[in-house]
Parts: sequence; structure tokens; C-alpha cells
Amino acid sequence: MAGRYAETTSVSSEQSRMSIERVLTDHGADTVAAVTGRGEARIMFEMAGRRIMFRLTLPDRNAREFTHTPSRGTPRSTTARAEAYEQAVRQRWRALYLVIRARLEAVEAGIETFEDAFLAHVVLPTGETVGEATAPAIAEAYAGRPMPALLPGTGTR
Repeated sequence: MAGRYAETTSVSSEQSRMSIERVLTDHGADTVAAVTGRGEARIMFEMAGRRIMFRLTLPDRNAREFTHTPSRGTPRSTTARAEAYEQAVRQRWRALYLVIRARLEAVEAGIETFEDAFLAHVVLPTGETVGEATAPAIAEAYAGRPMPALLPGTGTR
């Protein structure tokens, strides 16, 4: 089984955040902001006439994956706990960098439009993202309704 992207990265969270800011400004972002607190980080930027926000959920420092070893389940030392936690945070920041960069590259290559690439993360005047605002309606649309065939004419759902 493949591991998580960048699970062993040595790139610091700060370096990844700076890489995100740099790739955004290189692709024309007008304003870029990063905020961390309350178990999450947010990257916000304005580009193509839209305000975009990515939320990065940070792991719980007290989760068993950090307090105990994965193989034997024995308690880790305070130092080992901190190292395991920091590694998980570095991995998440690196993955966020990959996501944002890939979307920008897809837009630049003409694979999709800016709106399509970032639609779920567009901030509405209410302060919520399009994804947050539409998720309940999407769940309701799927509830109890069969999906059409994946390939027309196959009858396979």
C-alpha cells in the first residue's frame, strides 16, 4: 500500500507555506494571507476576481497516532510525540502546496478554467465557501436517488 504524499518530508511547514504564497503570487494572486489557529490553518487569496480560501485541518496533538508507537502501541516520549506531530503537520502543508500548485498548473495548461479548479473554495459574501454552502444540497440530491449509468448505454451504475 502506498503511503501518504510527503509523509516523510523534511520541508518545514513554514517553507511549504512560503512556497504556497510564492506560487500564488507567481500566478497572479493579488493578495495572499495565511492564518493558523484553533486546530486549522487557512490560506486565502484573491485572484481572477474571486476570493479563495483553503482550510487545512491540523491534527490533534493528543491523538493516539502521536502519543503511542504505531507498531507496538507503547507510549512515546514527549520528544517523540512532538516529532511525530510535527511530521504530520509538515505532510499536510506539503500536500496543500501540491493541491494548489496542481490546480494552478491545470488552469495554465487549459485543462480547466479558474472557476472550475477553485469553485469549491470560492468565498461567498456570507463568509462560507461554495463547497460549504452546497454540500447539504448535494447530499440531499444523492439521498435515495439512483445515479445514471457511468457510461451511457451500459446500464451499469
